[in-house]
Amino acid sequence: MRSEQIEWESPMYRLAVSQLDQTAVRMGLDENIWERLRSPQRAHVVSFPFRRDDYDTVETVVGYRVQHLLTMGPTKGGVRYDLDVDLGQVTALAIWMTWKCAIMGLPFGGAKGGVRINPRELSATELQRITRRYTAEIIEVIGPDRDIPAPDLGTNEQVMSWIMDTYSQQKGFSVPGVVTGKPIEIGGSQGRREATGRGVISCAIEACRERGIRLEDVSLAVQGYGQVGSTAARIASHLGTRVVAISDVSGGVFNEKGLDLDAVDTWLGLHGSLAGFGGGDAVTNTELLTLPCDVLVPAAIQNQITEDNADQLRCQILVEGANGPTSLEADAILTGRGIAVVPDILANAGGVTVSYFEWVQGLQKLFWTEEEVNDRLITLMQRAYRDVSELARREGVGLRTAALMRGIGRVAEAKRRRGIFP
Repeated sequence: MRSEQIEWESPMYRLAVSQLDQTAVRMGLDENIWERLRSPQRAHVVSFPFRRDDYDTVETVVGYRVQHLLTMGPTKGGVRYDLDVDLGQVTALAIWMTWKCAIMGLPFGGAKGGVRINPRELSATELQRITRRYTAEIIEVIGPDRDIPAPDLGTNEQVMSWIMDTYSQQKGFSVPGVVTGKPIEIGGSQGRREATGRGVISCAIEACRERGIRLEDVSLAVQGYGQVGSTAARIASHLGTRVVAISDVSGGVFNEKGLDLDAVDTWLGLHGSLAGFGGGDAVTNTELLTLPCDVLVPAAIQNQITEDNADQLRCQILVEGANGPTSLEADAILTGRGIAVVPDILANAGGVTVSYFEWVQGLQKLFWTEEEVNDRLITLMQRAYRDVSELARREGVGLRTAALMRGIGRVAEAKRRRGIFP
């Protein structure tokens, strides 16, 4: 009988484990390995004091670092700053990162970290103090050969710089390999900032190609015009795709003739959000998901497509830029309707792939051009997509199940090869 994992119980954890369970049954996965993969190998919960800029107010902040699997090599995964961060969410994200790395053939296990704060309400100096103290609290479990953090929701290359500097100060010498997603000036990789969005579009292109759809004929809607969504939209637009809808936390805009993304970016630079942008009709984030389009990219947050709205989607292809945007119930509905779903563990793997490139470049002390990085990324994304798509056809399953089968299968074989100690 399977043990109850009450420590990390949460909706996202239930989704991640349900995906594993369904796939394990279909694969006939060894029950011992199956049970092991349901739980993280290490889960660190920390709390620490945080002093506000007024210097008199001190708050207690909670943070996490979860390492799902150490079998494949050092663990890899982002750090997110968000009020919804909890142990269950971080555990689910670490599990998905394990499958993601295995699908792409990267020598990492999955990890994830986070701090339960709202970064938009904090000053730069407050964020720096939180980051440095969080790093100090987890410093014994991270490192270039142990666990390598990266940016995620609410964090960026500046946060990675602070983590690297704090770690380096404690070690007594510069250790750029402790994080990826760093600025170029301190060992970051060309192309890292755009990598996740570029990977999303690479998968979208392959999905369209399989279905005989020309990019010039494609209409694209993107929920979440952040780093991932905006990059995906801009690259798609440059390739001739018509971007008909985008959104951010303030809402969205729809124009069936196509949006002027240069005007969008100018507006965002002046106003900070899409609210009030006059290039089309105002829509909510929920309404955007059901707009008519060929390709829909949910690139905002989890749990956006559920059994309540899955039957209203009007896209042909859904490419998941965010982690966990589609529920299990919605997946079944979309499959029944013939909508192709390119899952998050494949579609948004571009970020960790170029993080791997950054890690390798740092170890070699030999850095690649942006063109080299992008070419290598696209090659690996195309190879992974075609591998998963071929498996899906051979097994008669959807892309998500095929991606999970590929990732879980590679991890299971690695665990079998290594055996159990002692």
